[in-house]
Amino acid sequence: MPFVWIGALLIALKWLEVSPVDQWSWWWILAPLALAFLWFEVIEPFFGLDKRKQLEDHYAKLRRDRVDAQFRPPPAKKR
Repeated sequence: MPFVWIGALLIALKWLEVSPVDQWSWWWILAPLALAFLWFEVIEPFFGLDKRKQLEDHYAKLRRDRVDAQFRPPPAKKR
């Protein structure tokens, strides 16, 4: 995610013609966005980091459900 923020900042600086960024090539400006694309589309799936996040979210949901079930008040008795 930092690559995306850096890329957006560099695009804004290039667009506003802030020195020295205004003299840089567009290849240098867009390089962080290309790195972000590689990270999210190639590196994360290759190493299984995206599946790990999904699994952690699943376990967190199971944990919340278990805690909620333990601390749920008992049903009211009918008379």
